[in-house]
Amino acid sequence: MDEKILREELKILEETYPDASPQLTFASPFELLIAVILSAQCTDKRVNLVTQSLFPIANTPEKILRLGQVKLEEIIRPCGLSKSKSKHIVESSKILLESFGGQVPSDFDELIKLPGVGRKTANVVTSVAFKNPAIAVDTHVFRLANRLKLAEGKTPLEVERGLQKIIPREKWSANHHRLIWHGREICRARNPKCSVCPLKKICPSSTA
Repeated sequence: MDEKILREELKILEETYPDASPQLTFASPFELLIAVILSAQCTDKRVNLVTQSLFPIANTPEKILRLGQVKLEEIIRPCGLSKSKSKHIVESSKILLESFGGQVPSDFDELIKLPGVGRKTANVVTSVAFKNPAIAVDTHVFRLANRLKLAEGKTPLEVERGLQKIIPREKWSANHHRLIWHGREICRARNPKCSVCPLKKICPSSTA
């Protein structure tokens, strides 16, 4: 696809969502880490409702371990996959205490070693909590990158690498958020709102 059109797509997204930012509620890198783990196959809105109950009583690795996996699983059940998520959160809390003094590391390679932390989660944490340029490929980013042909790929890693090539490094994080907002508001998985999309005139997948 013509690189000029790709640049125009990014420009329109920047103009449409100039202040795009994360929707998860958090007050520390650890809270963000937990929130992103909980967000797997769950909406940010539901995660925020759950963490409103969780964080006042357990928002550090020490407090998570004192709470225990059984109680944690009960609290986070509305997020789905509560058994595996609670296990990962407890195991990650132990590692953070044993190896990082209870602090969440800012290094991507260290983050991705934590249980339940894949590339998407590590990229979100390093980008949002530590302000390091990163592109986290969730379902929205994956879908839009392919639909807009910004970066076509069959896997999140392929899309991530492709987006890194077309987007200037200093704009990686901002464009990640813009793609997510556009995916939630207009370019939905089912019944995308092509008729009101600001990209409809240049989008290769538009039905408008």
